[in-house]
Amino acid sequence: MHAHFVLAHPEPQSFNAHMVREGVAALEAAGWTASVSDLHAMGFDPCERSEHFAAPLNAARFDVQAEQRHASQNGTLPAHVTEELARMDRADLLVLQYPMWWHMPPAMLKGWFDRVWAYGEAYTSARRFENGRFAGKRAMLSVTVGTSRETYMHDGRSGDIDLMLWPVNFNLAYAGYTVLEHFVAYGVEAGLRYSDPAAVEARLKGIVAAFRADLLNIDGRAAIPFNRKAEWGADGRIVPEAPVHSPFIRRRQHLDLA
Repeated sequence: MHAHFVLAHPEPQSFNAHMVREGVAALEAAGWTASVSDLHAMGFDPCERSEHFAAPLNAARFDVQAEQRHASQNGTLPAHVTEELARMDRADLLVLQYPMWWHMPPAMLKGWFDRVWAYGEAYTSARRFENGRFAGKRAMLSVTVGTSRETYMHDGRSGDIDLMLWPVNFNLAYAGYTVLEHFVAYGVEAGLRYSDPAAVEARLKGIVAAFRADLLNIDGRAAIPFNRKAEWGADGRIVPEAPVHSPFIRRRQHLDLA
């Protein structure tokens, strides 16, 4: 089995980077192979630009989707994009490791999706969801947040963590992955502010131990349900008999107030 970690944090000595190193070590000790894309260390450019396309379809006007499809069809996508896709093709498990910044992923990770998940190569209208490029593979988010689990509950002041992570999880499902329940490291920033260094160390070691254990029990980890293509109607809306798995996709009752 092979795992690929994508790290989106600018500091190599950060707790996020440490989590990746520990995750790789845990899986390799269990007989897996592993690879890492440290996006900042790679100098990855998160901004899609016309200059990334050596043989553009239209040099006068930059249409991102059209250029990605043209490059996909002609084998002219940037080498670092095709290399990232090849790493994901090889991996049985993809782990995205990042901190929550302003209740969202860092711009680096968003740019990784924008550029690496190129239209035509990573997905098309026919190659998505259960028919996606990465169907049969698993993916998981591993995220660090500053405050406690309670603040990220459904009624917490930071917002419902499951709703915050849904868009990124949905991206994974859109490309075909079976999406596993996310791992959230709570209170990392608060832990670093403890006055007792021993308490800090114990808290962070506990998080790492839980992460390693979860990776080693990956076969028992629950999957997050997402709708299949057959559950969408011709108008793009969920069909009446299909299940609803998320508040992002819901049935709304309209009241006639006339």
